[in-house]
Amino acid sequence: MTIVDNVSADVGGVVNDDEWFRHLGDQDPAGSAAQRTLHDMLVRATRTQVWRLRSQLPGAGPTDLEDLAQQAADDALLAVLRKLDTFEGRSRFSTWVYKFGVLHAGAAVRRQAWRHREVMLSDSLPVVDHDHLPSEVAEGDDLVRAVRRAIESALTPHQRRIMLALLVEQVPIDVLAERLGTTRNSLYKTVHDARQRLRHALIVTGHLEPQSGRRTS
Repeated sequence: MTIVDNVSADVGGVVNDDEWFRHLGDQDPAGSAAQRTLHDMLVRATRTQVWRLRSQLPGAGPTDLEDLAQQAADDALLAVLRKLDTFEGRSRFSTWVYKFGVLHAGAAVRRQAWRHREVMLSDSLPVVDHDHLPSEVAEGDDLVRAVRRAIESALTPHQRRIMLALLVEQVPIDVLAERLGTTRNSLYKTVHDARQRLRHALIVTGHLEPQSGRRTS
């Protein structure tokens, strides 16, 4: 059972979706009450997820974690309200909502974990690890040299820095988007384009096999 299932089951018997979520967009007491119910549900989801990920925040106490959960719930509430018209009713509304809470809690923990860490936008790959057999070292060196050449020749400077930050330095994509003043979707597009270029370059050098053509019926 996932965290979403756990939290959903926790309040599933208390909140009847059909009785309140339809009022979320109303500018009246019913709408205000519906938003309070929604926020309470989101706090349950974010609090559970923040505590689940607390190992990423050494030194954070219960008060710090609760503040983070509340902030994530506030952000998730705004996100849910913006996307209400995308709810298709394929699952319970509460289950759909909890996914927003889990997503925003995870992003909040990652941002907090990287708050005082410098994001390195390197232009080069790290040195290959030589703690292996000679044959493995030779094969690994050859591939690393091929990848290094492809990164240096096939990618734009922007693509190179983004790829190395995300895939080598392991900077969370939402953290990198925030530091660079861009969006996750923009970074995903950059990574997609860069991978296409790298794949083509490695096919040309014989380090990857060409993709087989589509089968025809």
